[in-house]
Amino acid sequence: MAARGNDRDLLEQVLLAGLGAVSLTAERIEQLADSLAERGGIRRDDARAAIDELVTRWRGDATRATERAGAGIHGLLRELGLVLRSEYEELELRVAQLEHRVRLVEREETVVLPPSSQS
Repeated sequence: MAARGNDRDLLEQVLLAGLGAVSLTAERIEQLADSLAERGGIRRDDARAAIDELVTRWRGDATRATERAGAGIHGLLRELGLVLRSEYEELELRVAQLEHRVRLVEREETVVLPPSSQS
């Protein structure tokens, strides 16, 4: 049982040392699986599965961390009374649309209303 624990520790050490980054190329993953299988005395398929699982988990963690950071920044901007560029641009577009509609309504009114007669 202790050997199994040592294998797991070795697996984790090699993975942590070899990965270093969340985004690995397929070629690098294959090399790492080969190295892990060679050094750790485990099957290559098991090494590849462990690497794939860790990379998937780390990518998910990175995505969630980014989303949390974005939400935190968004909340901070709200507290400061600031708006995001996308919100500003959306409002700018809505104002332009409203201005266009007002011009159309004003143009219709001048065409529909006869000139006032002076008596």
